[in-house]
Amino acid sequence: MTAGVIIMKILGALYKIPLGNMLGDDGYGLFLQAYYVYSVFLTLATAGFPVALSRMISDAQTRGLQMQARRTYTVAWWTFFVLGVICSSVMFIFPEWLADTLIHSPDTALSIRVLSPAVLLCCLAATYRGLTQGYENMKPTTVSQVLEVLAKVAVGLALAGYLIKAGYDQTVSVAGAILGVTVGSLVALIYMIVYKMRNYRFDTIAEPDVPESTGTILKNLLRIGIPIALGSVVLSLINLLDAGLCMSRLQDAVGFSYKHANTLYGVYGKAQTLFNLPAAFITPLTISIVPAISAKLALKNKAEAGKISEDSLRISMAIALPMGVGLAVLCKPIMSVVYPTAHEAGGLLLCILGIASVFVCFSLMSTAVLQASGREKLTLYSIIAGGLVKITVNWFIIAIPSVNIYGAPIGTLCCYITMCVMNLIFISRSFEKGLSVKNVFLRPALPSAIMGVVAYGVFFLCSLFIAPDGRLTMALDMCVAIAAAVIVYAVAVIKLRAITAEDMKLIPKGDKIAKLLHMN
Repeated sequence: MTAGVIIMKILGALYKIPLGNMLGDDGYGLFLQAYYVYSVFLTLATAGFPVALSRMISDAQTRGLQMQARRTYTVAWWTFFVLGVICSSVMFIFPEWLADTLIHSPDTALSIRVLSPAVLLCCLAATYRGLTQGYENMKPTTVSQVLEVLAKVAVGLALAGYLIKAGYDQTVSVAGAILGVTVGSLVALIYMIVYKMRNYRFDTIAEPDVPESTGTILKNLLRIGIPIALGSVVLSLINLLDAGLCMSRLQDAVGFSYKHANTLYGVYGKAQTLFNLPAAFITPLTISIVPAISAKLALKNKAEAGKISEDSLRISMAIALPMGVGLAVLCKPIMSVVYPTAHEAGGLLLCILGIASVFVCFSLMSTAVLQASGREKLTLYSIIAGGLVKITVNWFIIAIPSVNIYGAPIGTLCCYITMCVMNLIFISRSFEKGLSVKNVFLRPALPSAIMGVVAYGVFFLCSLFIAPDGRLTMALDMCVAIAAAVIVYAVAVIKLRAITAEDMKLIPKGDKIAKLLHMN
């Protein structure tokens, strides 16, 4: 799945970076605002239930109950279908109301309507993904996501380019770009249907078992899924409120015009695209550990479940910390190279978001650990607390004229710090041994700090010899700094034992890589 993420991020860059430059800051702001509305409805329809389905399938197949697994999947499919139809219908019928009321941006109504079928399509695809993930088979999820992004890139960019050249106004061009999301969802669903029919037909079951009733399975699905879904909905609402609060406070409290506020929010959205990069590499780990921990708990092996949880958190920090530090120390060259026409505020926005990305990654992994161990209700408390912190910070900080849009990433940082602290407390109380703060945080933190100093120093030295007076020279200086940072971090994590040979065994061919790197 991580390999798939790398491919998807490359494809995503081929989509969002040129799209952001084509649409401009204000057009990209409209794109993001419509996408946030879509995210809320998608979360309402799907969040929590794939995790619940994965857990229930994992538990059934670990105990050899294939009839139970089949009925669980069937109940989940119809549940997802009904939820998807409801949410898609609301988006299609009431786009103007959603655009005006939720995000104070009437120009996004057409884009919201174009996105409405994607919710139903994603709901159905999520059912098939939850089934295969329950069997700890991550390949179909990865392939379907790559195909989804491929279709999104091809259709979205082609339509956006055509509509802009044809002279259509900005709202139509944005809607054309975002139609790629809907087409991508359809492609992913078709692939998952074909894969399921070929590999999970449940036609031949060696030892038939007596499954629970449909009502009992639905009750368990809702019992597990609803708390997770509520937490995810709150997160989506946080992003939606973030868009609405930013736009309203920049206009009402600071006094900016609608266009200026939209431009600032657009560059903030561009910084968020880069800010989301570390989390994209953590998400595959969060998906894969849910059935792994659930299987150990089904066998009453709490000690092994606790070890998997701590290892997952430590590895996630070993990935997230260097990426977050890199975004923070090289924020200005990164924004200048990726979005050369973006507003000058982009550099500092990315710096703050780079720091916040580390806490986002830990919150994602810690939330997955709690969900996998049957403590999904606790994650709802931390998400609500983080959301309240973000709303409060945004309301007051954005209204300060000298701060304005910078208040948004500050609110994001405070939000996820709150969530991380609470999740850490919950996890420490959930397992007998608790978590080792040294192993999870300190071991990857020192190599990341060394890497950050080297990255900034190398970029500074390169800029003395090759003045970054253009996009190409800036990119050259930045690439040299990143290359040096990667080498230094790789050496540091091995020498300081942030990642051990035992950890490497968790990945394919990891033992051979460990020997090659002389890890012990």
